[in-house]
Amino acid sequence: MAIRDDHPDFETYRAALGHEPPDAHPSLADELRAAVNGEVRFDRYTRVLYSTDGSIYQAQPAGVVFPTDVEDVRAAARVAADHDMPVLPRGAGSSLAGQTVGPGCVVLDFSRHMDSILDVDPDGRRAVVEPGVVQDDLDDHLAQWDLKFAPDPASSNRATVGGGIGNNSTGAHSVRYGITDAYTTELDVVLADGSLIHTRDVELDGEEWDEIVGKDDREAELYRTVRELVEENEDEIEARYPTLKRSVSGYNLHKVVFERDGTRYINLSKLFVGAEGTLGVVVRATLDLVSRPDETALALYCFDDLVSAMEAVPEALEFDVSAVELMDDEVFRLARNSSEFAAYAEPIPEQAAAALMLEFDGEICDDFEDAIAETNAHFVHAGEAFDVLEAYTEDEQADLWKLRKAAIPLLMSMEGDPKPYPFIEDASVPPEELAEYVREFMDVLENHDTSAAYFAHAGSGTLHIRPILNLKDAEGIETMHSIADDVTSLVLDHHGSFSGEHGDGLARTEFNPKMYGPQLWSAFQELKTAFDPDWRLNPGTVVFRDEDGADMREHLRYGPEYSSLEPTTVQDFSDEGGFSHLVELCNGCGTCRQTGSETMCPSYRGMKDEMATTRGRANMLRAAISGEIPTEELYTDRFQEEVLDLCLGCKGCARDCPTGVDLAKLKAEVKHAHHEERGPSRRDRFFANVDRISALGSALAPVSNWATRLPGSDVIAEKLLGIAPERDLPTFSRESLEEWFEARGPRVPKDIATEHVVLVPDTFTNYSYPAPGKAAVRVLEAAGVHVQVPSNLAPSGRAAYSEGFLDTAKENAEKNVSALEPAVSEGWSVVFVEPSDAVMVQDEYRDLVSGSAVEKVAANTFGVCEFIDRERLDDGIEFREVTESLAYHGHCNQKALGRDHHAVGVLRRAGYAVDPLESGCCGMAGSFGYREEQYDLSQAIGRILFEQVEESDAETVVAPGASCRTQLEGNEARPPHPIEKVAEALPPGSATR
Repeated sequence: MAIRDDHPDFETYRAALGHEPPDAHPSLADELRAAVNGEVRFDRYTRVLYSTDGSIYQAQPAGVVFPTDVEDVRAAARVAADHDMPVLPRGAGSSLAGQTVGPGCVVLDFSRHMDSILDVDPDGRRAVVEPGVVQDDLDDHLAQWDLKFAPDPASSNRATVGGGIGNNSTGAHSVRYGITDAYTTELDVVLADGSLIHTRDVELDGEEWDEIVGKDDREAELYRTVRELVEENEDEIEARYPTLKRSVSGYNLHKVVFERDGTRYINLSKLFVGAEGTLGVVVRATLDLVSRPDETALALYCFDDLVSAMEAVPEALEFDVSAVELMDDEVFRLARNSSEFAAYAEPIPEQAAAALMLEFDGEICDDFEDAIAETNAHFVHAGEAFDVLEAYTEDEQADLWKLRKAAIPLLMSMEGDPKPYPFIEDASVPPEELAEYVREFMDVLENHDTSAAYFAHAGSGTLHIRPILNLKDAEGIETMHSIADDVTSLVLDHHGSFSGEHGDGLARTEFNPKMYGPQLWSAFQELKTAFDPDWRLNPGTVVFRDEDGADMREHLRYGPEYSSLEPTTVQDFSDEGGFSHLVELCNGCGTCRQTGSETMCPSYRGMKDEMATTRGRANMLRAAISGEIPTEELYTDRFQEEVLDLCLGCKGCARDCPTGVDLAKLKAEVKHAHHEERGPSRRDRFFANVDRISALGSALAPVSNWATRLPGSDVIAEKLLGIAPERDLPTFSRESLEEWFEARGPRVPKDIATEHVVLVPDTFTNYSYPAPGKAAVRVLEAAGVHVQVPSNLAPSGRAAYSEGFLDTAKENAEKNVSALEPAVSEGWSVVFVEPSDAVMVQDEYRDLVSGSAVEKVAANTFGVCEFIDRERLDDGIEFREVTESLAYHGHCNQKALGRDHHAVGVLRRAGYAVDPLESGCCGMAGSFGYREEQYDLSQAIGRILFEQVEESDAETVVAPGASCRTQLEGNEARPPHPIEKVAEALPPGSATR
C-alpha cells in the first residue's frame, strides 16, 4: 500500500516556471539522471535544503537523488562509486545528532517515493515496508488489526521507519518494549558497490550458513568477518557494552550473534540497525509488531526537587508501568508562559520542581484505579511526592503527553542566541544510578557556568539534558566540547551509554573510542572496511579512520564566523527578536513534514517535497541573510517563485511549528522587499487590488459576469495574468452588502440592544456573495444585537498583505484602526463574516500599526461565529427543529490563532449534528489556487480535504472561508457559510429580512 503517490512533482513545477538551474558536479548529475528513474537535483537551492537536519550541524551535499525503487538505489550507488563520491541515505531529516548531514555526499532521499507498506501479516504480527514510510502512517494502517510498531519516537508523525532503523530509535515506552533492533528481523540492503544482500536469522554452522560462506562473494566475506570479529572480541564485548535497555552508540556487535532455544544464530540486520547508513543502505525491512493496548491511565507525581524525583525512578519501575517520563520546572515555566501550552501546564502545582509521569496500560494492568492507588501509597502517602494528578480519560492523558512532548519546542523557543542545544542530551545510565548521575551532571554545568533543562525517559535512564549555550560564540563552542568530554566521562563512571536514543552522528562519533576502548574501536574500523571498503557510506559517522579524526565542533550550523543581516522591515518583528531571529528559530526538527491532522504544512502535504516545507523555506531565507547564498538572491524571480510562492500563507506554522516560525509573516516582508527592488508583476498587482476590481465588477454587474464567461476569456486571463484556465473567476452581485443594508437599515434599536456590532463588509461578501453577510445580520439581530454595516472603511488589507504590498496593507490598517477605535472605545465589537479578514485585524494589524488603538481594536475583533459563541448570544434564540447533519471545515487562519472551534458550538446549539473535520488548509488560499503554475498543487492539497468530506457521514459541508467554499465548489455544490445554516434554523418571524 502506497500512502499517496499523486503529488505534483517539484521538477515539473520548476520547469513550468522556466527555471533550469545549473548543477554542481554536472557529469555526475548527468550520469545519475541516465541511470535512475527518480529525480536528480544538484542545484544550489537543493544543496542548501539538504545541508541541515534537526541537529546543530550544517554541511552542503553534492546533490540529491530521489529513488523510486531498489534498482534506482543500486544504480545510484554504482554511479557514485564510479565517481568516488560518498553516499548518505536520508528520511525526514529529523535526527538530532547530525546523521543526515554529509559534506559532499550524494543524498538518497527515500521519503518521496519509497514509502510503501508492502505487506502485513496480522496473524504472524509482521509487516514489510519500504524505508520512506512515516511511522504514524504505518501505525494508522496497522490499527485495523489492533497492531503497531513498538518503538514510538516523539517525531513519529514525520520520522520514517528507515530513519528509525538507521538510528535504532525508540521512545517513551522503551521501558516496556525496548528499541528498534528488537523488532527488525529481515532487511534488504544495498552495499556501497550497488550489490544487494538480504539479512535474516541464519543458524551458525547450519546448512544455510554453510551455503552462504561456501561462496566466493561479498556476502560470504561479510558473514565470515562479522563472526570472526564477534568471537575474537567476545570478552571485550562483554566488558564494554553497557547492560541497558537503550544503548545505541557504536555498532551492535553485542547483538548480531545470539542464542535462542539452545541454538546460535547470526543476523546481520542487527548490525545495520543503528549503523546510521555507514554499512549499507536499507531498502526494505521486515518488522515484528506488537498489539495495541485498548486503554491506558496516567499518574503524574510532583516532587519538590529534581534529585528526589530521580531517586524515585527505580522504585517506579517496581510497578507494572509501561512508561516513566520526567519533566522539570523549566519545562513547566516555559509552558505557563506559552499561549499554546499554558492550558496543559495549568494543573501542575507552582512549587513542583520536577514530575514523574507513570503510564499503565490494559495489557499489563487489570485495574487502573487500584494500580494508581498502590503507587499513590508508595510515593504520596509515604511523603516522597507531595501531589499527584490522575488521568483516566483520553483527553486528560493527551494533555499531559502534549505537555511532556512540548519540552523540546518550548526550550528551543527561548529568546536570544543562547539556546538549549542537543549534543549530549540522550546519554543513558542505569536507572538506579540516575540520582547520583544528575547530581554530578549539575556540578559539570555549574563548573561551566551554565544550566539546563531535564526531561524525557527517566524509566530507561535516558534524560534529555540540553545545556544552554551560545554556539555563535567561540567560547560557547569550546564550552560545548568541554561539557561533552566531562559528561561522557561521567557516563562511563556510571556504566552508561553516550547515546540511548539519537545515535552518534557528527555529535558523538568523536567519543566512541573513549566508550569502547582501543580493541573494539579497531573492530569497528575493520567492520566498516569489510562492508564499505572505500569508506564512502556516510563517512565520519559512528566510526572514523584514525588519521582523519572526528571533531564535534566541525560543520556547525552556527559558529563564531556566522553572521546574518537584519533588514529594515515594514512589519514589527520585535516580539520575535527581529527578522533574522525569527528565521533562525527553525531548528530543523521537521514538524512541518507531518501528514496528520495539524494545519502545517499544506504545501508539503500536497507536494511532498522538502522545498514545500516551512523548514525548507526557513533554510533558504537563512542561507540568504547569512551569505551562504548571495543576499541578492532574495529578490530574484526564482527565489520568489520556487521558495516563497509555495507558502499558502495559512499561518499554520505560527501555531504548529514547535518554535513558532511564522513563515507567512516572513514571506510578506520578503515579497514586499522584492516589489521594492524589482517591481511587482501584473498578476501581483491584479490580486493585490482585488478589492477595487471587485467593487468595479459589482458596479458593472451583470455585464462583468458575462464578460468572464465569454468564449476565450479563460485564455485571455491565462495569457495576461497567468490565471489557471481551469479556474472560474468570481462573479459579482449587482447589489452589494453595503447597499442592501443601507436600504434596509438596522432592525434592533440601539437603546434596547444587548450588544452593538460593526459588521465589516469584506470584499468577497460585499461584492460577490452577500448571502452570508445578510445571514449574519439576521442571526445577530435575532439575538438582540444592534448591527451597523459601515461603508466608510478601507479594505482590510488582506489581499495586499498576502501579495507583499505592505505599504498598502499598512495604510489600510491605519485608516481602519482610526475609524473603528472610537466605536470600540464606546463598547462596540467589530465582527467579520470572512475569517481571513478577521484574523488580519486580530493579528497582522498588530505587526503593521503600533499603539494602544490597534491593540484595542484587535482585541475586540471577532469572526461572526466566534463572537456569537463567546458571548453565548444564541442562548436567547429558540431555534426551530432541524435534522440536517453538517461536516464543518474550519479556516486555517483562525486555527492558527485558536479561534476556529466556535462555529461548531453555535451550529450544535442551533440543532445541527456537526462533524468537525480534522482538516488543514483547503489549498485555495486566496490567489494561490488561481495561479496557473500552482493549480496542480492547489488541487492536490484540496484532494486531502475532498476525501475527508467524502468520508464524513454528514449531508452538507459548511465552511466559513470564501476561498474554502470556492475550492469545495469545484468538487461539489458551493457550500454555505456556517452562519447561513444558523440563519436557516431561526424560528419564523424571529428576524426580518
